[in-house]
Amino acid sequence: MPDQLISSFSSDDSSLPSTPTSDAPSKRLSWSKLMQKLHSSQSLDSDSDNHSSTDDASDAGSISLSESDLFFDPAEEALCKEVVQLIALNLTDAKDGVLHCSKLLIPEKLLEHIGHELVHLSVSEPCGLRGALVDLCVEQDGTCEAVGQIAVDPYLVPTFQLTLVMRLDSKGFWPKIQGLFTGRSPSSPVVRRALKLSTGFRVIKRKLYSSEELLIEEC
Repeated sequence: MPDQLISSFSSDDSSLPSTPTSDAPSKRLSWSKLMQKLHSSQSLDSDSDNHSSTDDASDAGSISLSESDLFFDPAEEALCKEVVQLIALNLTDAKDGVLHCSKLLIPEKLLEHIGHELVHLSVSEPCGLRGALVDLCVEQDGTCEAVGQIAVDPYLVPTFQLTLVMRLDSKGFWPKIQGLFTGRSPSSPVVRRALKLSTGFRVIKRKLYSSEELLIEEC
């Protein structure tokens, strides 16, 4: 009987699960290596995403720069300079008429600002600055006096109208001393020796081919 029990135990040993061998640690080691590889691959992916986003940003910057360069038109810039010169001539010619002065001082900064506004307001127009009709006004003594009108291209039907409203300089030392150069005769209105325009002005844009609202900018 004991022999039978012993034999039965020995025969049943083959059905029992085998004792873990040294392969288990190797399996655990392989799993850890797999996790390390997975982590390293994720790091590489994130780095590549960062590089790609940086490249995209740099590409976008280069594209925006090239697009801004497309708006520069040498012919339009040259035309703008000619229009600014015509504006200065019209203002100077008005000193003997509407402005009643012997000399009109026009700051260079004012003409520069006007040039920038002409380019800015004409860039979206179908004919560009050539389609502009420019009205010139000077605000003095509470009234707005018209001093001239310029059709940039007289052979083209204007597509938009710009009204430039200049102001007299009311700041600094000039207004205090200009009264010293004022003369009056019994049969003529007040004749001022010199007037100086301010660097600030107002521009009013009206499109002549649509019913859009007026655009008014203080410059």
